[in-house]
Amino acid sequence: MHRASPLSTVFAAIAICVLSAPALAQDAGGKGLADALSDLLRGGETQVPARRVPFGQQEMQLSFAPLVKATAPAVVNVYASQQVSVRSPFAGDPFFEQFFGRQQMPPRVQSSLGSGVLVDPSGYVVTNNHVISNADEVRVAMSDGREFTSSILLKDESLDLAILKIDAPEPFPIAPLGDSDALEVGDLVLAIGNPFGVGQTTTSGIVSALARTHIGVNDFGFFIQTDAAINPGNSGGALVNMRGEVIGINTAIYSQSGGSIGIGFAIPANIVRAVVDAAKNGLDYFERPFVGATFENVTAQMAEALGMASPTGALVKSVAQGGPAENAGLKPGDVVLAMNGASIEHPDALGYRLATQAIGSVATLDVLSQGSEREVEIELIRAPEGQSTAEIIIDGRSPFAGAKVAELSPRLVQRLGIRGQARGKGVAIVEVDRNSPAARFGFRPRDIVREVNGEEIDTPEKLRDVAMSNSRWWRFTVERDGRVTNQILRY
Repeated sequence: MHRASPLSTVFAAIAICVLSAPALAQDAGGKGLADALSDLLRGGETQVPARRVPFGQQEMQLSFAPLVKATAPAVVNVYASQQVSVRSPFAGDPFFEQFFGRQQMPPRVQSSLGSGVLVDPSGYVVTNNHVISNADEVRVAMSDGREFTSSILLKDESLDLAILKIDAPEPFPIAPLGDSDALEVGDLVLAIGNPFGVGQTTTSGIVSALARTHIGVNDFGFFIQTDAAINPGNSGGALVNMRGEVIGINTAIYSQSGGSIGIGFAIPANIVRAVVDAAKNGLDYFERPFVGATFENVTAQMAEALGMASPTGALVKSVAQGGPAENAGLKPGDVVLAMNGASIEHPDALGYRLATQAIGSVATLDVLSQGSEREVEIELIRAPEGQSTAEIIIDGRSPFAGAKVAELSPRLVQRLGIRGQARGKGVAIVEVDRNSPAARFGFRPRDIVREVNGEEIDTPEKLRDVAMSNSRWWRFTVERDGRVTNQILRY
C-alpha cells in the first residue's frame, strides 16, 4: 500500500481547509481555525513540518480566506464619544456680556473610531486605551451589524490597552490569543481592523522585528513590528498568525503622512492575556509584580568595564531595602541577562517578562555579578501599600481645593500609572473636580505634591491641614511625569 509522505499529508490538510473555508469557519465556532486544522491532523502520525518558503504554482495559489473567515467575526469596531464644553468666543468680553449676558454654548460631541478584538465568549473586548480614553460612551459594532453599549472594565495608559465588556444572551465569536513569544522574524501575519472607518479590512505582511522599544507611543517597550498595512482606525485590531491566533493588538504606525509606510507596531498577545486576566479578576488596573529594584540600559562603556562581549541586559541601578530583589541577593551593578530562560536585551524586555508572570510566583534570573554568572530566584509580590490607604478630598480656600489625594506608595504609583521617578515622600493627586480651584490652577491626576509653604508633605492629612491655613500666597513643589517644578501663586 502506498503511504503518503508527511509533507503531502499536510498539503492535503491545507487544501481541505482552503476548499472548505465556510464549513470550517462555521464548525470552528469560538475555537478558531487552529483547532479546526488540528482536528484534521489529529490521529495521524504526521506533524506540521518546520517553517519554509513556498514553492510551486499550487502553493502560490493558496488563500488566506479560511483564516479571515474564522477570525474576522471576532474583530469589532469601537466607537467612543465624549461631550466637550465649548467656550463662547465673547466670554469675558465686558461689552458683549453687558448687552447679551453670558452665553452658554451647547457642548460639542467629540468622537473617535478604532477597532477591538473579542477574546472571550462572554464578551470581553480588547482595544487600545487611546481609542476610548476620556470617553463618556463606548459602543461596539460587530461585523454582522449588531451594536452594543459597552462598559470599560480596565484601562492602562502605559500599555495603551483597555478591556471592554459587552453582553448578549448567546456566546460571542472569539479570536483565541496565541503565544507571541513563539514568533520569529519573517513569520506571515494578517492585520484585521477598520482603517479610516471604511469597514473591516484585512492586510497581510510579515513580522519585521521583535522587542522594538522607544517608538514614542507609550511607556511600553516590547512591540512586534510588522509591514502589514496598519492605518488610522486599525488601532485595537488583531494581528493574526497562520494558525488563526491573535499574536498582537495593533497599536501604532510610523508615518510622516498619516498613512501606512510598512512600519507598524503591535502589543504582544502574552501581555494582552495578562491584562485580560486582571479584568476578569475584577481589577480596574493592571497589577504588575513588584521586585523592589530599578534598572537601566547597559552602555558600551559599561559592557567593556564589566567584561561583557556586547552591551545587553538590564543593569541594576538601585535596590529597595527589604524588597524581593534585596532578599534574592541582587546588588547595584549586577546585570540581569535572562529570566526563566529568555534573554533580556534591555530593561524594557525585563519589564515585559515580569509583567507576564503571576503575582506570587518565583522567577529565575541569570545574573552577571562581579565578573561571574549565577542564578538567583526572586519572589514576585504585590506592590506594597503605604501606611495609610485613605483618600482625602481637599476643602477650604486653597489652590488644592477639589483635589482628591492619597499617600504615595508603590501600589498607588502602579494603580495610577505615575511616570518618572515617583519615589520618596509626597502625596499623589488621584482625581480633580472639573469645576474646582485645583482644576483652574492646572493640577492633574498623577501630580505629586512634595512641599507646600515650606512644609514637607508626606501624608494626605498634612496637605489638608496646610491647605486650611489662611494664606494668600502659596509656594509649592510638584512633580509631574518625573519633572519637578516650583510654583508661587497668589489666591
